[in-house]
Amino acid sequence: MYETLSEDYDRFVNWDNRLAYEMPFIESRIELLTGGTQRRLDVLDSACGTGMHAIALARSGHRVSGADLFPQMVEKSRRNAVNAGVAVRFETTGLGKVAAVFGEEKFDLVLCLGNSLPHLLSADELAAALQDFAACLRPGGMVLIQNRNFDAVMQHRERWMEPQVHREGNTEWIFQRFYDFQDDGLIQFNIVTLKNEPGKGWASSVASTRLRPQLHAELEAALVDAGFTGIRAFGSMAGEDFSAASSGNLVLTAVRP
Repeated sequence: MYETLSEDYDRFVNWDNRLAYEMPFIESRIELLTGGTQRRLDVLDSACGTGMHAIALARSGHRVSGADLFPQMVEKSRRNAVNAGVAVRFETTGLGKVAAVFGEEKFDLVLCLGNSLPHLLSADELAAALQDFAACLRPGGMVLIQNRNFDAVMQHRERWMEPQVHREGNTEWIFQRFYDFQDDGLIQFNIVTLKNEPGKGWASSVASTRLRPQLHAELEAALVDAGFTGIRAFGSMAGEDFSAASSGNLVLTAVRP
């Protein structure tokens, strides 16, 4: 999916709205880590996509690195950082293998946002990724995970997500996301892209990938097994309380002792 989606990803996401909504919560976690001193932190954005959270944090003065499995996303991240006039180190590597790439470099905060962790299709892969996050962190450092609330998705079999629309001049894109629930317990995640260009009309394409729905109880237990403490659950990146029945997201923070 993401090799083909990389060039359209920043059209698919309304970054002005998303960052305005999500960055205050991230900044509040940073304030907890700094004790209100506003010192610069070392931050790693794992599964960084096109790097927009990393770039926003670099603009705030933090030392930021990003990593993504797909070289197309990493290349787009580097271009976005240059265009933003900030220095961010981006590397190509997948979840579970980040610490090996960054070596002795340690971080105060590791982000795993945008429902990235459910792309790991087994409990063993999840455990390896969380252990990898712990290896990347300094003692007292925090991991912040943002997943969809799959407790509600699986209970209600929520299949369809709100379409996203983007315009550039006279060209229009519509992105429609939906799930196929599979017999093995996994989910096929599909994005239909409709593109309308002047003189060409509408063209369509479909990209798909598989997800493993990580429920709240499993993810908290996996964090404990990886050695994390102080685990807190939120229902969104606005910091509201988590409800397994109704929250749109599962946002977890946890601390490496």
